[in-house]
Amino acid sequence: MNIGEVRVADDRDFERLKKLCDCPDGWSLAYESPPTRVYTRPTKNSTFHMIKVCTVYQDIDAYVLYDVLHDPHYRQIWDKHMIHSVDVGYLNPNNDVSYYAISCPAPLKNRDFVLQRSWLDTGQELYVLNHSVFHHQYPPQKGFVRGLSHLTGYLIRPLPSGGCSFSYVSHCDPRGKLPPWLVNKLTHVLAPKMVKTLHKASLKYLSWKSHNNPNYKPWIYPEQISLPRIAFNQCTKSPADEVDDLLDESHIDEKSLNHFSQEDY
Repeated sequence: MNIGEVRVADDRDFERLKKLCDCPDGWSLAYESPPTRVYTRPTKNSTFHMIKVCTVYQDIDAYVLYDVLHDPHYRQIWDKHMIHSVDVGYLNPNNDVSYYAISCPAPLKNRDFVLQRSWLDTGQELYVLNHSVFHHQYPPQKGFVRGLSHLTGYLIRPLPSGGCSFSYVSHCDPRGKLPPWLVNKLTHVLAPKMVKTLHKASLKYLSWKSHNNPNYKPWIYPEQISLPRIAFNQCTKSPADEVDDLLDESHIDEKSLNHFSQEDY
């Protein structure tokens, strides 16, 4: 789906994600530490490359990982970079719109996003994908740079021997003018760190969930959805969205981000 396009995701959208995850064409291996591999691919509409991460979790059930990616209350526990998240509304039981603000290491400005998220369980594969949209209630916020997700997606497959395979694709533009060395950090630090963070969060999820509304899973049980329906006339660009005054952070050197490390990010 294109930036700003609000509609129910169909089979073509999920097939596109599957092809990006499975097809090697156009990808270059940037990092490898078995079973994790990180690939990059140039894009036409962004100076930031698309990133693909592939790994295997031998000790994580596919549906546990799926729940971890969905559960908004648990995300507050494991996602330490999340500043604020709001579920804005839903299109149908498998498509919703949310606002998400994340912290970036100083002196970089924090980023925020308005996202349509779509998901699908085929019985053999589990998909979650998102892309950036607009909503009148969430125009660009003061103190944040409004980022754009052209496509961010997860594909989870149960393994016959137990555990699951996990693929992650991100074509995301954090906007602003960022230093070139940051691309290297994304592939060699942030992507592998995300794999470890999700693994740790998944190992702890069942215990946490058993004490925190264990039957609440609206991503599986649509009768639990309490969000308002999305009004499509609210999902158009506002005047604030039209402003293209991008912050120049290209002068920031790596040493100034003294806590941008493998341990922190």
